[in-house]
Amino acid sequence: MKCFRLLFLATLATIIAASPLRAADDNGREGTIFTFWPLIDYRESPAEEFSNLSILGPLVKIQRQGDETVTALRPLVYRTSVERDDAAGTSILYPLASVTSAPEQWNLQVLQLLQVNAFRRDEPGETEDTSMLFPLYIRGESREHGTYTSVFPFYGTLYNRLFRDEIHYVLFPLYGRTVAKGTTTRHYLYPFFATIEGQEESGWQFWPLYGRSSGEGRYDKQFVLWPLYLRERAGLDTDNPTERLTMFPFYASTESPRLSSRSYLWPFAGWSSDHATGQEERYYLWPFIMTARGEKREVDRFLPFYSREQTRESVKQWYLWPLVNHDEITSDTYCRDRDRLLFFLYSDSIERWPIDGAERRTTALWPLFTFHRNERGVKSFSFPAPLEPLTPREGIEQNWAPLWRLYIQKWNDGGDSAVSFLWNLYWHEKRGNDLAYEVFPLLAYRTRGEGSDVSILKGLVRYRSSGDKRMLRLFWLPFGLEWTEGSHEARGATPPGETRIEARYEP
Repeated sequence: MKCFRLLFLATLATIIAASPLRAADDNGREGTIFTFWPLIDYRESPAEEFSNLSILGPLVKIQRQGDETVTALRPLVYRTSVERDDAAGTSILYPLASVTSAPEQWNLQVLQLLQVNAFRRDEPGETEDTSMLFPLYIRGESREHGTYTSVFPFYGTLYNRLFRDEIHYVLFPLYGRTVAKGTTTRHYLYPFFATIEGQEESGWQFWPLYGRSSGEGRYDKQFVLWPLYLRERAGLDTDNPTERLTMFPFYASTESPRLSSRSYLWPFAGWSSDHATGQEERYYLWPFIMTARGEKREVDRFLPFYSREQTRESVKQWYLWPLVNHDEITSDTYCRDRDRLLFFLYSDSIERWPIDGAERRTTALWPLFTFHRNERGVKSFSFPAPLEPLTPREGIEQNWAPLWRLYIQKWNDGGDSAVSFLWNLYWHEKRGNDLAYEVFPLLAYRTRGEGSDVSILKGLVRYRSSGDKRMLRLFWLPFGLEWTEGSHEARGATPPGETRIEARYEP
């Protein structure tokens, strides 16, 4: 008896699931909506070369749009591939790891610490490979010096890394040598002992007690009990020779033909004057109190009560920092107005591109919702939003956000809209005069052109109409009553030029 009951339930579920909503487009190609919440949700639109299969709500996703394919097992893997470009990108437990590939290159990274890269050089048939497990292992290629390797802390040679032309070390910190712009620095028990040499250049240091280096006619540097006393003369062979003196924390000065600055009992008081632009700055208890006047920027800062900083293309204001913030960017090509409360608790940003006449808006209230209006006027609203206001990144949007979004809606000014609640337990989509919605498993309805399809309890009662033809089916049977009625007035088409919502609502 129990086996019979299980067999009956399995058969009934199969019959129910095998009752997709269908409707033909203007060319007679059928679109399909096939749902059995929360196990499966399949949608296909041949006219747009679109299909999407979702399994277990947002967990599994296979979507095709033209020659682009998206495959996801959230939150573990999210992969996008584009056939025409022979390119693909895969994120693994974002932001833990990612892999990207294209005809010219291949990249793998894990937390940016492990990196493996291969790319084609300018010369035909030549490639270059680099790999790194920072800081333990680094391998790369230099066009001038060939292959180099670093196995930290035992032995290493690097070229054009870490802001140095060359880096060599053995049993770091016992010995190391760096070359930068012709200056060679040798370190022994880094950072305590060092020697410096180059063309007409020499120096040495026993840090932090004493150090000195000089390049004839170019610079001269000295420190005693670093950072208590530092003296430097730099740029002696340029039109802006600069002298710097620091007796920390009592006094610091910078003097050159272009700039003068002083600091007294840092951070209590200081000033600077740019002779070239006329920029004047004063600060007291930096960074709390500061004023600046000049062509480059104007600042009035009295934290935490009020702060305003203005440059030629931007304005930034704070009220009761960090409570209220307003900033603006204005240029010939890009403009932005943004208001924020407590950094990310609430934010509202409007971006404009004057040349293109485009505008985009994003509003977020953490952790409740995000609202977005793109350049085409399509609006979207999603709830809740625990991470999107904090880190509005594409990886969060693709890999994580669908897992917690209970409600999402998109719409435009033309009346097109789409809604999904509880990963399509209830969904609604309207495009022009076409309408489809479902409350699983109670009711499903779809109309397109002259046809409509109504299903109660996934086919217990099902009624379809197409033109003057009618059909009624009961109890999930594959046959039913069919009859013909008089012709009906055709539905109106979508007005030319009306914007349609292109996004599909899939978990």
